[in-house]
Amino acid sequence: MSRIGKLPVSLPQGVTVTVDNENVVKVKGPLGELSQKVDSDIKVNVEGGVVTVTRPTDQPRHRSLHGLYRALIHNMVEGVSKGYTIKQELVGVGYRVEVKGQVLEFSLGFSHDIHLMLPPEVKGEAEPVKKGANPILVLKSHDKQLLGMVAAKIRSLRKPEPYKGKGIKFVGEQLRRKAGKSAGAK
Repeated sequence: MSRIGKLPVSLPQGVTVTVDNENVVKVKGPLGELSQKVDSDIKVNVEGGVVTVTRPTDQPRHRSLHGLYRALIHNMVEGVSKGYTIKQELVGVGYRVEVKGQVLEFSLGFSHDIHLMLPPEVKGEAEPVKKGANPILVLKSHDKQLLGMVAAKIRSLRKPEPYKGKGIKFVGEQLRRKAGKSAGAK
């Protein structure tokens, strides 16, 4: 058995899970509602506040889908009950971000500002900048997949470079740094 797939998903207070005839799992909670189409071979059972995922055979395809769908359902339950947060740090002189409703306005050293529209499910806020610290953008959502895609898109606007580390990075991310040229080598 899959070590991840066989684990049951317990439902917190206020979260409901329903499975319809077309094998679509819908999770509803205080922070929102999410749905996920599950492969027709994988069975999802909801009994007594616990969701279990089972597979019909030990074929490699079924084994991989077993753990995948259990993890996706667990992420949906966590999202609608607690939510997810990603923090990104803007490293560089003059780099800043402003949040105007659902629009992020970045100043990243280009000749122009970059405007990015956030999906309605994602909320953004810029932490107040302390003297000597880098600006930090906080993204919150109940949908983990969507939040990760938005964060990756924001990071791709100016990836951290390996010499000085300038760019947009995740808070706590370890960057591989390079030494650069040596001054004495001729």
